[in-house]
Amino acid sequence: MGAALADTDRAAVLGALRVAEGIVSAAGPLKTAILVVAMGRQGGREIGYGSDADVMYVHRALPGYTDEEAQDQAARIVAKVSSLLTQPLKPAIMAERVLQMDADLRPEGKNGAMVRSLDSFAEYYRRWSLIWEAQALLRARPMAGDDALAEDFLALIDPIRYPESISEQDVREIRRVKARVEAERLPRGADPARHLKLGRGGLSDVEWLVQLLQLEHAAKHPELRTTSTVEALEAAAALDLLTGPDAKLLANAWRLASRIRSANVIWSGRASDTLPSARGDLEAVARWCGYEPGNAAALEEDYLRISRRARAVFEKVFYGHQ
Repeated sequence: MGAALADTDRAAVLGALRVAEGIVSAAGPLKTAILVVAMGRQGGREIGYGSDADVMYVHRALPGYTDEEAQDQAARIVAKVSSLLTQPLKPAIMAERVLQMDADLRPEGKNGAMVRSLDSFAEYYRRWSLIWEAQALLRARPMAGDDALAEDFLALIDPIRYPESISEQDVREIRRVKARVEAERLPRGADPARHLKLGRGGLSDVEWLVQLLQLEHAAKHPELRTTSTVEALEAAAALDLLTGPDAKLLANAWRLASRIRSANVIWSGRASDTLPSARGDLEAVARWCGYEPGNAAALEEDYLRISRRARAVFEKVFYGHQ
């Protein structure tokens, strides 16, 4: 499901980019090539219903134009892409959601330029890149735009996201940030056992564990160079970085949490990261997840059991707890 939804988003972004370039070029020649890079779950082709599109925008001046001319035009094209994807829909399809483009993972986050040149990315990563940015780049995947620019962008980021070595200080920093995310971002009053994203054995646990293994080993093992969480888990098991049963358990926990998240949207029309407690809601979610009628309690028991076991694997591998 995630791959199909991501492909749909890619088609929408590709179409919007083509239209935006056409609108801008109607007033004069194109001065730059644009690349939209999918990030996060979008980059992994792992999105669900209700997901935004995490992206970064890259451009490169075409021959004969200055960096300033190219940057100005790139900013106008990117703004038009976002406008096209979020414009009001026709009344007949008002129930359909618009595709929100989230560029917060770009260099300097919300304080950084919305679109940067390839040279600007190179300079930033050379001088300022932190370990969390290398971690974020693990799921970077060209989504739409210039093919040659996509190849050059991947050549730029591969040494960053697949480093030859990672220091103990960086490993400690990743662990520190993960613990801080758990402590500070879990909504007040939320039950950690039922939170699908940040709770015990949830999506965040599985994804951070996979990403740490990739940072530590992907330079030497190309099998780990994938933006897919499940594919990376399978590769880690094949390389004996995880046991086969542990990798299977983590993949099953991740898949079940992902299905429940999407079921929450289908049932309620709203995104929710919580396993429902109300019996009616839980029954509806269970039915969408493939359970037989009257088996809401079975879904609840399955999730609580598998996430509890996934958390134990996470603590053993990620933190080195025995």
